[in-house]
Amino acid sequence: MAKNLDKEGLSSIADNYQLFYIDLWGVVHNGIKLHDEAIKVLKEINKKSKDYVLLTNAPRPNSTVKSFLEKLGMEKEVREHVFSSGQAALDYLKKNLIDKFFFHIGPPRDFDLFNDFKKMKSDNIKNSEYFLCTGLFDDHDKDLKYYKKLFEDNLKKKMICTNPDLIVDRGNVRELCAGSVAMVFEKMGGEVVYFGKPYPEVYNQAINNKNKKVLSIGDNLNTDIKGANLLNFDSLLISNGIHKNEIKEKGIDETSKSYETICNYIQSELRW
Repeated sequence: MAKNLDKEGLSSIADNYQLFYIDLWGVVHNGIKLHDEAIKVLKEINKKSKDYVLLTNAPRPNSTVKSFLEKLGMEKEVREHVFSSGQAALDYLKKNLIDKFFFHIGPPRDFDLFNDFKKMKSDNIKNSEYFLCTGLFDDHDKDLKYYKKLFEDNLKKKMICTNPDLIVDRGNVRELCAGSVAMVFEKMGGEVVYFGKPYPEVYNQAINNKNKKVLSIGDNLNTDIKGANLLNFDSLLISNGIHKNEIKEKGIDETSKSYETICNYIQSELRW
């Protein structure tokens, strides 16, 4: 049974851990503004000289995520701890697929992910050698049936998915993410290589976590908590995030069970 930290705060267990993986969207900000209490937590962790990574399933390089956080008002010493799924994917692409033609699935704002090899971008899906999925097209951001039709004759190509998240809440608006497109492709029989939580590689790339007692904090059972479970880390679910309504209806234990996950702690919002 998950222990509720709303009364005691994260400070009651912080000394038990040497390293914290902390999700950004849904925990530290909501896509529009920073959560003040979460920023206080990061500063307290800094004071204790403990390691932490702001691990995000953002389909962009670390530098772009840091710039976004700077615009939200996050201080430099905090945002330097960012590591993104986009960065993990970019490192892989540069090493393995730099000379292959790709078809980009996602909005124009994600173009900075492949600036270094944009000459390899193909506007014709038939001429591409693989798919690079960072999200949904702006003019097809709600209709997954569109992607099913798009992929019909191209199932032998591999897809690189830079954000395994299925959904995200931007303020009060729920949006589909790259993971939803990748799921369509996978269900049709296509092969997807994912970068980001819950897949272990992104945790290991972000920081040396060997022999460290780790707490993973996030609002998504499918990514943050499942990733912690796969790596045998302890986990803290922020309940006012993605699963807010499910938890209200069924409770935390039943909700986490439905996602085949286990979380050690729960908190309505990240507070020290």
